[in-house]
Amino acid sequence: MNNLLKYGMIALLANILWVSTASLAGGSHDHDHDYSDKGTFESIETEFGKYSPQMHPTVTIKISMSDDMRFTPATIQVKQDDIVKFIHANEGQLMHEFVLGTLQSLNNHADEMKQNSSMSHDKPFMIHVAPGQTGTNTWQFTESGVFHFGCLIPGHYEAGMRGTVIVGS
Repeated sequence: MNNLLKYGMIALLANILWVSTASLAGGSHDHDHDYSDKGTFESIETEFGKYSPQMHPTVTIKISMSDDMRFTPATIQVKQDDIVKFIHANEGQLMHEFVLGTLQSLNNHADEMKQNSSMSHDKPFMIHVAPGQTGTNTWQFTESGVFHFGCLIPGHYEAGMRGTVIVGS
């Protein structure tokens, strides 16, 4: 075997091992970004609402995600107990996500994402949307108050990719 071919095979094997090791070292979190209203989640209840696979939306809200690190609209108003189907359109060239929560939970999760950007998400109040794609998720706002959403991909949230949900009684 000539030296060029031998070194090429060694380089290929080294790259395969590096990619495999990097993906294993990336770690995991108990979330997966791949939700599209497939009914794959079990019921969950949080301080900002709940999800059940048997829910039927009463309101539909379209949200655009863009590479200028903005959601449109950035402020949403719903009524307490509304079951909202969110339709997320990623208008950009970058991956974006939509995560609902309290301001504190989003800030904490954003800090976690800085430490481990390969975290996956598997909660019904979170969705990852690839460039040019559309995704959906459904959530019931059971409490009145002000709640928040954001794109927690490192750098996006800090650049202002966040919004507010005002839930009236």
